[in-house]
Amino acid sequence: MTGNAHSTAVSAPSHQGWHAWLTAEVTTSPRQASFQRMYFGWLRFLRNPLAVIGLVILVALLLVAILAPWLAQYEVNEQNLTTRLQPPSGDHWLGTDELGRDIYSRLVYGSRITLYIACLVAVIAAPLGLIIGTTAGYFGGWTDTVLMRITDVFLSFPGLVLALAFVAALGPGIENAVIAIALTAWPPIARLARAETLTIRSSDYIAATRIQGASSVRIIVKHVVPMCMPSVIVRITLNMAGIILTAAGLGFLGLGAQPPMPEWGAMLSTGRQYMIGSWWLAAMPGLAILLTSLAFNLFGDGLRDVLDPRTE
Repeated sequence: MTGNAHSTAVSAPSHQGWHAWLTAEVTTSPRQASFQRMYFGWLRFLRNPLAVIGLVILVALLLVAILAPWLAQYEVNEQNLTTRLQPPSGDHWLGTDELGRDIYSRLVYGSRITLYIACLVAVIAAPLGLIIGTTAGYFGGWTDTVLMRITDVFLSFPGLVLALAFVAALGPGIENAVIAIALTAWPPIARLARAETLTIRSSDYIAATRIQGASSVRIIVKHVVPMCMPSVIVRITLNMAGIILTAAGLGFLGLGAQPPMPEWGAMLSTGRQYMIGSWWLAAMPGLAILLTSLAFNLFGDGLRDVLDPRTE
């Protein structure tokens, strides 16, 4: 009894100490300041219920993609013509397609393809747009003119149309689809990074760093890019919905992931032929695309509230 009381007495101040450290009015180290920003940002995020819902959906989607072999009822490409076009039931929760394949299992494995495309496009487009935008904004002059005119050329075409043109040139396939979508996703990020850089480059600390002899490359990498990162993260998160829709559009047209891969756009394309009698073939992948896109939008809105310095 005495030991339990002593254990409780020891652990309670530890928790209180962490809370006091995270909520202290005066910070004593950069580490404490960083943890405080993350803590208060998390509290602001939790005050947005829609953003929390979006995060929960995205975490669930990530877990589904990771645990796909254990969550799927059947082999993803297992065909059984005796059970083709069956409605949702206990044996097949979301029904079967025209080849008797389990739609639920294909949706589960299709989440891997969707997240793969979205994340890979973000990894390519975000750094590319960030580098081009910060370089144009910092140097100005002819560098800014050339880079921004190239950006304007990309922005003058609708994203899906430009992606179709690139895929037509590169050929169908999931890798080529990723490249095509990435080439259409970087221009808005470049414009945003340039606008941020135009404000940052006239700051006093940038002038002080320049006087100390820092090179332009060092200033851009060490000082300008970190200041632009929050806006870019928010923008690419909000763009995820468009990326997913573009990927689904390419799959719908047969230019993205190729059969028999369970890509949601390709499943939707196949299901439209059976919409009257077997509505679930198109409805299930369509709902998956809608739910994922909505989750990224909700999460992006909450992330914007957290990373926007004006909300602090």
